[in-house]
Amino acid sequence: MPRKIRITSFGYLHNTAPPADVVVDLRPYRDPHISPELRDLTARDPQVRQAVMSTPGIRELVDATVADLRTRARRRQSEPLRVAIGCAGGRHRAPTVADAIADGLHTFAKVRVTHRDLRKPVVRR
Repeated sequence: MPRKIRITSFGYLHNTAPPADVVVDLRPYRDPHISPELRDLTARDPQVRQAVMSTPGIRELVDATVADLRTRARRRQSEPLRVAIGCAGGRHRAPTVADAIADGLHTFAKVRVTHRDLRKPVVRR
């Protein structure tokens, strides 16, 4: 039976974290929302992905999370491992990192990614 991992990106400002075995909170990392030119864009836009992935510490976090999830999934082959990746609004950091983690797992497990809040309106702060 193939290993299964379900990743959900979300925004804490929209609702609580979805049920998960592992939660990654990206709020301490630089938020592209602070840049007016990125604020209304999403992780579907290359400028946002570049900004997130060039944030100090993000690539190391992705690599460490992939390694951790591989270890956890090896121990849990019967039911999917549920992972929640959160940031403030769920439009920039969380979906970008969720996709990067999924990319790191695609040869290891069957991965499904859901972006819960990607299409929700920008939270004006």
